[in-house]
Amino acid sequence: MAQSVYIESSVISYLVARPNRDVVVAARQTITETWWQNQRAEFDLFVSALVVQEIARGDAEASEKRLQAVKNIPLLATSPEAQRLAEDLLAKGAVPANSEEDALHIAIAAAGGIEFLLTWNFKHINNAQTKAVITAVVESHGFACPILCSPEELGAEI
Repeated sequence: MAQSVYIESSVISYLVARPNRDVVVAARQTITETWWQNQRAEFDLFVSALVVQEIARGDAEASEKRLQAVKNIPLLATSPEAQRLAEDLLAKGAVPANSEEDALHIAIAAAGGIEFLLTWNFKHINNAQTKAVITAVVESHGFACPILCSPEELGAEI
């Protein structure tokens, strides 16, 4: 059985965005495209209604491209356990109080038994300073914490 991956919104945004002249953004776009083409078939991918909601925002043409990218990816439910976990991640400062959606991404993936949470969000999700706190809160709810990583960290080849 393939390992499971929750695809957070930032990955989809980088995947379908117009080429960017900023070297960091351009590199992340290339890494994401390469991961999507060469690595994703090795995993069972999941998104949530929250991901769909986030990628539907903004420019209509761009949002349609993002939605098309995930149209065949199964949705994970936002369970009551995930809601409680997200609230606790915020209450305990594992995720900043103004980042409810980031906490919910982590919680949905954890409550869904997902092994990896794929993201380019280094501020609130894949952050070296907060990963230990996030893991402790997730585990205090009886879940295994997904490995929080970028496409580059999950084996993208350039």
